[in-house]
Amino acid sequence: MTPDEMIAFVDELYELTGTGQWDAAAERLTDDFVAIEADGLPMEGSYHGKSGLYDLFVKVMGMMDVVAMDRVETTAGRDHAVTILSLRFADPALKPAELCEVFRFRDGKCCQIKPYYFDPATIHAAVAVKARGQAQ
Repeated sequence: MTPDEMIAFVDELYELTGTGQWDAAAERLTDDFVAIEADGLPMEGSYHGKSGLYDLFVKVMGMMDVVAMDRVETTAGRDHAVTILSLRFADPALKPAELCEVFRFRDGKCCQIKPYYFDPATIHAAVAVKARGQAQ
């Protein structure tokens, strides 16, 4: 894939997942796809297979009230693309979570997504706010 093809692929994958088109999104993932969240995050761990991205999405959206995912830009290299984005939360008092997501490609499909958070405390705060709201 060329860098332009990878950038278009990432844009399309965000569009599909953002509109709940999970079957179409799964077709763009390799059978051994893995999404990896860092240790120490509430959603830490590896999410495997064509349903891995969906499983992660459901877990994250169940833990925090994300109202927008603002994509700044995507850039691409030899076999990967990186998207800069921020997550805005329903509670306006919460700082947005700033992150980059690294997408790895093999044979025209995505085989791995690995997010890197600038400040994991923003994620912990959003999870805590949602947990308090559910406990009331």
